[in-house]
Amino acid sequence: MAGSIEKRGNNSYRLIVSLGYGPDGKRIKKTKTVKANGKREAEKLLAQFVTEVEAGEYIAPEKMLFSRFVEEWESKYAKKNLSPSTLTTYKHHLKNHILPYFGHKNLDKISPMSVITFLNDLSEPGRRKDGKEASLSTATVEYNHRILKNIFQRATEWKVIKVSPLQDIKKPKVHQRETGVYNQEEAKLLLARLKSESLMWQVFIHLAITTGMRRGELIGLEWDHVDFIGNTIHIKQSLTYVNGEYIIKEPKTKNSKRTVAIPENVMDMLKIYYEKWRANKEGCANVWAEGNHCFLFTAFNGKPLHPSSVKNWWNRFIRKNELKYIRFHDLRHTSASLLINKGVHMKVISNRLGHADIRTTMNIYGHVLQDAEKAAANQFDDIFDSETK
Repeated sequence: MAGSIEKRGNNSYRLIVSLGYGPDGKRIKKTKTVKANGKREAEKLLAQFVTEVEAGEYIAPEKMLFSRFVEEWESKYAKKNLSPSTLTTYKHHLKNHILPYFGHKNLDKISPMSVITFLNDLSEPGRRKDGKEASLSTATVEYNHRILKNIFQRATEWKVIKVSPLQDIKKPKVHQRETGVYNQEEAKLLLARLKSESLMWQVFIHLAITTGMRRGELIGLEWDHVDFIGNTIHIKQSLTYVNGEYIIKEPKTKNSKRTVAIPENVMDMLKIYYEKWRANKEGCANVWAEGNHCFLFTAFNGKPLHPSSVKNWWNRFIRKNELKYIRFHDLRHTSASLLINKGVHMKVISNRLGHADIRTTMNIYGHVLQDAEKAAANQFDDIFDSETK
């Protein structure tokens, strides 16, 4: 298969691959314009181009459907650069929302206006896939924007299109809903109700409240992360399940790798739980599956808890004990709120939660800070009460 190069301008070359002649006698060729620092680099790009054409992988940008490019994006970028759980979430939104809208369109024909129309349509009632009439959350709309931006960024980097249609489109605003949390009395009631549960769940919930750990961080805990002498836990990893297999990965951000101090009474509970855990492992030696890992919270055979197991247990526990409903993740917010109302410095709380920036903590818990601010102002009534009288 013959190939040739034409210089088009400064560091610009046109690659031409000849495919012979058609029935009408006209020459059949594939072309591609590239940037290269000199003819030698252009020749290397030509060799790659010839290989693509021979393998049938090259499709001219003006003929490439969005759905076809998504396949290229997944194989050449997403599988190598996204975590398995993130890729699974991306593919979920692609299947349910993005591909039905853009899949049949030519990549270079997708305009900024069509993207804006798509994002607006997502906000309309009836777009949910669970049968509910309510509209998708603003966070879901923003997530679809993020996926599209990622895909079109690769398209421009790979010179498939010149400009991304999302280049000048602002990220949709996410309206943070006020999180449900337990106040001090509600948290005490929760812990009192826990006493009738198994020791594993007692430890699990105590750690959730006193450390603010995420669910994936809790189920990814191993015994060598626990420092019984220093009364601390080292949060080094998170655990999730993808396609039925669990995956251990580093925590959400660099700051999520952290060491958290544990209250003495919770550490005492951990010590008792460890002895029971060890006895259970010895009794299940023939079926114990996780020889290379020593997870704190496991099924009977040593496999780590599945995230859905935590969610299902939590929902049953809430209903059974007639407690105020909050999501399991809201125990993390409860932990922060309790500390804020006790006057703990925001930087300390931010470090315990593993936030990369204290401003993240301030933004999430702004409403709690307002309540604490009012309580602080009321302290002056006691300070100056006698003077006022």
